[in-house]
Amino acid sequence: MNATAALPIVGVDLAKSVFQLAVADGCWKVVALHRLTRTQFERWFVNRAVGLVVMEACGSAHHWARWLKGLGIEVRLLPAAYLRAYVKRNKTDAADACALLEAARCAEIVPVRVKSIEQQALQGLHRTRSLWMGTRTSRINALRGFCREFGIVIAQGSRLGVEQIGRTLADPHAAVPTLIRGTMALLVEEIRLLEVRIAQLERELTALVRTSPACTTLLSIPGVGLLTATAMVAATSGEVSHFRDARHFASWFGLTPKEHSSANTRHLGRISQARGPLPAHAAHPRRSLSTTCSKRGSACGQDRRWPTTMGIGR
Repeated sequence: MNATAALPIVGVDLAKSVFQLAVADGCWKVVALHRLTRTQFERWFVNRAVGLVVMEACGSAHHWARWLKGLGIEVRLLPAAYLRAYVKRNKTDAADACALLEAARCAEIVPVRVKSIEQQALQGLHRTRSLWMGTRTSRINALRGFCREFGIVIAQGSRLGVEQIGRTLADPHAAVPTLIRGTMALLVEEIRLLEVRIAQLERELTALVRTSPACTTLLSIPGVGLLTATAMVAATSGEVSHFRDARHFASWFGLTPKEHSSANTRHLGRISQARGPLPAHAAHPRRSLSTTCSKRGSACGQDRRWPTTMGIGR
């Protein structure tokens, strides 16, 4: 920062087609505000020397961060959750851009690391799988509800349930009315198509694991599987040395409970899944390891029996 102290510092409020800039001098005092289109935004940075750009870690932020770094400009992405406190009075694009400059001066706010194109592509695969899994679950639940309305009880489990529904629809003597049979058959066909797509996506992830040393290392951890390893690499690129310690990493990962404490009273709530699929995947290794150790007992090994002694996964 010392080498670029004389260069302007720019806070950028990103949008799809309109970009609000707050330009500050070396003393962090706002000296100019600009509202630019996408083309003007690109031209503005190409034609100027800028020391630091501060942006909110939101949609398209990583793309612009990579582009600005390609111009030799330092970029700092700040977590969106911490910026609201710095917005003065009403929320406007200009106020948001100025708030970014104020938040950037806070040493307690840890910037978000800029993701590579490969990381974002891998995250896209995970999000696509989550969407497909959610759609599949909603279709199965809808079919179960339809069958229940006609007095047909479907077995537990998605695989057994879909198979039983398929057999029921194929039986001309079943209690399902003719009016809805065709629609239900389309839902079953959609579920099977989604299962094929999910399996294909998981094969792509498996092929990626074979060429990724970081994924290979993560898979050596007891309980960590394909989805957890690839999700972790997508989020961190396999590099976690920038975390201060293990507790800092666990907090970022989403493995710390929500806390509401005061004085001598401490109240720890549930672990949140606000960070998307990562905390959900993180629960699977603990649950898997706990189940394995419960079944194998002493054969599991002392270093792997700690989840059962702590009650994890129960």
